[in-house]
Amino acid sequence: MAKLLLNRGITAIIVLLGSLLVVFSINYFLPTDVVDTLLAENAGNTEMADNLRKELGLHLPFYTQFFNYIMNLLQGDFGQSVIDGEPVLDKIIAQFPATLMLTLASITISIVVGVTLGVLAAIHQNSFIDYVARLIGLLGISMPTFWSGILLILIFSVSLGWFPAMGSVGIASLVLPAITLGLVGAGFVVRVVRNSMLEVINETYIATLRAKGISERIVMYRHALRNALIPAITMIGVIIGDFLGGTVVIETVFARQGIGRMVADAIMAKDLPIIQGVVFFIAIVYVVINLCIDISYSVIDPRIRRGQLGGN
Repeated sequence: MAKLLLNRGITAIIVLLGSLLVVFSINYFLPTDVVDTLLAENAGNTEMADNLRKELGLHLPFYTQFFNYIMNLLQGDFGQSVIDGEPVLDKIIAQFPATLMLTLASITISIVVGVTLGVLAAIHQNSFIDYVARLIGLLGISMPTFWSGILLILIFSVSLGWFPAMGSVGIASLVLPAITLGLVGAGFVVRVVRNSMLEVINETYIATLRAKGISERIVMYRHALRNALIPAITMIGVIIGDFLGGTVVIETVFARQGIGRMVADAIMAKDLPIIQGVVFFIAIVYVVINLCIDISYSVIDPRIRRGQLGGN
């Protein structure tokens, strides 16, 4: 286990540095910078712009600016917003709970719907249940979130009046955006669980368990499902990362607070420090999630744990 954590920790550092380098490079080579946004009303004042760039260190070479930025990050300094001057990290922390709540609600829907339909589709292969489950999975993957979100608003908010169409107040306002995002994840989980279950069902040890007279329910849900969940867990980890980074559309359509909406506003305002800080923050969360998923493999599948212990 210690070797696994060490290897994953080294990989995580490389991934974070790589993502940071990419985002920083994009911002560095853009035709505009922070000074252009700050001096929007004095765009023609070249002397003032040059002085401000020197003051902010933007005149330094790329590698020097990148090194300084990393040093600031290690001290918890993500920079300051160009628009209001507030620390970027404080703004992220203030908006992250709303995005986290939406992500957790969405991934819960994805897991419950996806795993249930995937297992049923595998058990009842080529039946009506299988076709319905695959159709739901296909629709979940195919429908753009902005279109399905607007459709849900028209049906359940405008026509039926069951849920609010916009806002971030109360659980009711969370239902429609969570369903919109959750159905996308459910579509992927259905496919992965179904295919994995079909492979496991055809394994020799499943036939052996059946020959011993063990009930079909125990064979399916205690033995087959447990092994079939390993690929699904990998997919779920990817989906969580996608949800955290892909809430821009959902939070905009439903006018919700969150880091996705904050990034959308920052893009419109050309607030580069916020965009850069949010991307790096999401990268950190994404790496941590994947590390937790790697560790969970050894809990779900004892063979992995024994192999790790043997390697140590």
